[in-house]
Amino acid sequence: MPAHLTNALPHDAAQATLIGRLWQPGTGPVLVRITPDEVFDLSELALTCSDLLELPDAAARVRAHSGPVLGSTANLLQQTDQASLEVAHFLAPCDLQAIKAAGVTFVASMLERVIEEQARGDASRAEAVRQAVVAVIGDNLRNVKPGSAESAKLKEVLLAQGLWSQYLEVGIGPDAEIFTKSQPMSAVGTGAQVGLHPGSHWNNPEPEIVLAVNSLGQVIGASLGNDVNLRDFEGRSALLLGKAKDNNASCAIGPFIRLFDAHFGIDDVRQCDLSLTVQGPDGFVMQGSSSLSQISRDPLDLAGQAMGPCHQYPDGMMLFLGTMFAPTQDRHGPGQGFTHVVGDTVAVSTPQLGTLFNIVTTSDRAAPWRYGVRALMQDLARRKR
Repeated sequence: MPAHLTNALPHDAAQATLIGRLWQPGTGPVLVRITPDEVFDLSELALTCSDLLELPDAAARVRAHSGPVLGSTANLLQQTDQASLEVAHFLAPCDLQAIKAAGVTFVASMLERVIEEQARGDASRAEAVRQAVVAVIGDNLRNVKPGSAESAKLKEVLLAQGLWSQYLEVGIGPDAEIFTKSQPMSAVGTGAQVGLHPGSHWNNPEPEIVLAVNSLGQVIGASLGNDVNLRDFEGRSALLLGKAKDNNASCAIGPFIRLFDAHFGIDDVRQCDLSLTVQGPDGFVMQGSSSLSQISRDPLDLAGQAMGPCHQYPDGMMLFLGTMFAPTQDRHGPGQGFTHVVGDTVAVSTPQLGTLFNIVTTSDRAAPWRYGVRALMQDLARRKR
């Protein structure tokens, strides 16, 4: 079993309230609680993750529930690495929730989005454009509060110099970028393949915290995510955002959702430091990090912009918070920057949430998404008979 799966659990797993979904052959997805030693069935408490997050004091209810043991955590993680429908294995921990994402929430990634736009999606032009952009606007926008009078003045300066961008608008303007990353039930979990559109030649992983939000807009817990990104598609046109973001197996969430309780809450999310490791079949290694303490918009502000009087999600939502990680490490030659190759492994980690581990392929070669809401409803109805 890869070391990243061995390290799937948080460093304080014994006191963490972890929930997930387990594929049970012949039954379908089962909601479970994960401890360092064993995995417990939560079906009598809630049939879906969406239902569970609606419960008052969900973490306490989970910890008090005594469902049957479905197996050892270590063995089920081992089987998750095999990802066969014939054996029990972990899935993405969410189910019916909408899968939303906030973009351009960090200065570093905001500048890279401007560079993508100026380069028109051409990786070979990126370094020259990067130098030209930074020479004009600098790279020290960290203290600019989005929507403030200071940011409005900065916008006037950039407009006068012909360098205003749609990415700067959502990065320092009053309105956050919130988009639909993927469809309910489509996310893949830890150990699974993640997919790149086969037509992409400039792409990267995006390590992120993902908030678990119920239908009332309450943030109930958090997980890890990889918002697989196609820099060339989006760089050619922002109108290609859907094609750049929502492809088969392009959304990874996991390994589990950690529910908020006395040991972990939103203040801990605000201080999370994420690490990223990419290891290629060619021996290439890239490491990076993303610190939530440097986010330009507070996580609760992003959740409030995503769900509220104008946007209701009766099944709740999973919200990617964005990343400050924007890889510039050359892989295929000077000035070419980073892009994935098939066979890369990607590990997204933080001590409080564990490790999300995936293997890169193309979306047309990844396992096709066939188990959706209709299939889940059929399996749940069969289990109730």
